Amino acid sequence: MSCNSGTCQSSCYKDEYSVTDQPPATANYERSNDASLRGGDSNGQNLCIKCKVNETMAATHSAAAAAGGDIGRFCADCFRNNLFGKFRFAVTSNAMITPSDKVLVAFSGGSSSRVALQFVHEMQQKAQKNFDASRDRSLPVFGVGVAYINESIIFPAASNDLNQAVNDMELIVSSLAPPEKQFFVVPTQNIYSPDCAVGKNQLTELVAAVSDATGKEDLLEHLRMLSLQKIASENGYTKIVLGTCTSRIASHVLEATVKGQGFSLAADIQYVDARWETPVVLPLRDCLSEELNTLCSLDSLKTIEVLQQPRSGINGLISSFVQLLQKDNPSRESTILRTAGKLTPFHFNRIPEDGHDNGHSASQRRQRKYNLKPNESLPPKSFCFICNSPLKKSSNTSLDGFENGGTSAGLYTAACSSCQYQILPKDPSSLEYFYSLLPKSMADLENDSRNNHNISVLLDLAQKMQWPAAGSRIKGD
Repeated sequence: MSCNSGTCQSSCYKDEYSVTDQPPATANYERSNDASLRGGDSNGQNLCIKCKVNETMAATHSAAAAAGGDIGRFCADCFRNNLFGKFRFAVTSNAMITPSDKVLVAFSGGSSSRVALQFVHEMQQKAQKNFDASRDRSLPVFGVGVAYINESIIFPAASNDLNQAVNDMELIVSSLAPPEKQFFVVPTQNIYSPDCAVGKNQLTELVAAVSDATGKEDLLEHLRMLSLQKIASENGYTKIVLGTCTSRIASHVLEATVKGQGFSLAADIQYVDARWETPVVLPLRDCLSEELNTLCSLDSLKTIEVLQQPRSGINGLISSFVQLLQKDNPSRESTILRTAGKLTPFHFNRIPEDGHDNGHSASQRRQRKYNLKPNESLPPKSFCFICNSPLKKSSNTSLDGFENGGTSAGLYTAACSSCQYQILPKDPSSLEYFYSLLPKSMADLENDSRNNHNISVLLDLAQKMQWPAAGSRIKGD
């Protein structure tokens, strides 16, 4: 059993998920006879708390010493094994990847997505070796694709070195073979149309229509997810792997709280998010960004800084605040995540059961073991048509007000409070124009949300007026 804590000292991942053998306790072991359980010896030399043989990275790498936390308690080999153990535990206990899957890894060039790609490759490589060695070859090897979303049309000033960066990404992906992985470079405007010229105009006008800095940044993040969903849908991928880590989730928890997204917060911080057509998984959820940066440095995993814009608005303030907290106490980010993790997840925060394989059984066992009970008694009636967050049914909404308000009122009703205040224009005439610029996938979601809202209000009216027959007819429709 794992504690899933970024500050754990129990080496709980060692036995079950270690990927390389530990060095033999030969001559070095004699040197560690006087070592304490916390890794120090009588000569003041720090030893790894896991193998009790090698020196910690704090003693051999100055950068690791400055980082503190678990990075300074492990030797390089044990540190890597422990980090991969967190990844593998998340994957296996939540049925993120099964032999029949075809997963798409979102790759931005940063350390988080680079480690996610590396670990997925190692899992695939091991599965391929097992497949080649088996006689019956009953378990297929899951497929892997890599996608980079090109946002140069939105940040033209920062796109001068984009071609070189894409070439470097192609080299990284091609080096992770066999098995071979397909690499996609897709511009954001493709969510509109394969005709880049048409999509370019609509996308630039849509982004320009959002005046709030925080809202514009959030909108770009939502468009990025739509782009990944489109790639996955068109190419037959069954899961999307994101490199989102503990540090990023900790910032998102505070950002969502400040923006008034408390109701939907639980949906965004789980290992699995199946509200999308292609489920999204977060196998690095229990890893700190500092750990991922250190691993890239130790293993010489090349990272690429391309179109990396500083965060702005509320997001920028919260990100800076969390960084300060982490410097003061290295366990703060893990504490924020564990606290938010007590929220009840939604019914879509687990892999759907399709009946074709037993991959979901591990997830079911984990839910029973850790008492994870998704809230199925109160499923969301609809989702925000911009960010796809589950909407909480308002107690004071009336069908007359919704219908009489026209399209403008309908758009506001179909959006969460954060998107209402930070993305949608306040002027009704501007709102109509904004709606015309949305990609089709967002417009379709708005129509679904509007229909769900109508049905929900009618059901409420039927219950209040004691119309059981009318209520049953609505449900039947």
